[in-house]
Amino acid sequence: EVQFVESGGGLVQAGGSLRLSCEASGFTFDRYVIGWFRQAPGKDREGISCISSLDGSTYYKHSVEGRFTITSDNAKNTVYLQMNSLKPEDTAVYYCAVETDALPAMWEFYEYDYRGQGIQVTVSS
Repeated sequence: EVQFVESGGGLVQAGGSLRLSCEASGFTFDRYVIGWFRQAPGKDREGISCISSLDGSTYYKHSVEGRFTITSDNAKNTVYLQMNSLKPEDTAVYYCAVETDALPAMWEFYEYDYRGQGIQVTVSS
């Protein structure tokens, strides 16, 4: 059974940093796409970054490119999202999603086989 745990959210001041973690289990962590999504109050959920084992490629939406970095640690079955230079508009519930196959980037939340419950990130001004 595939399971994963999201962690690392919290409250931070503008300009600060947080690192989100998505630790997965129950599948061979060498074929996957893992995406990070977020949903701010009153807005639609959006994909912001993903990483594919297909060729190790990483992908970012324009709104976070240059500030956020997605990495994977296969030995720990964990994907991280390092978030730097946080802005109040980054405040949202952040979700991890897992696809247990080596595919190109995926940007649709409900296309992933497994989806997390979300963790809150709040950036104060």
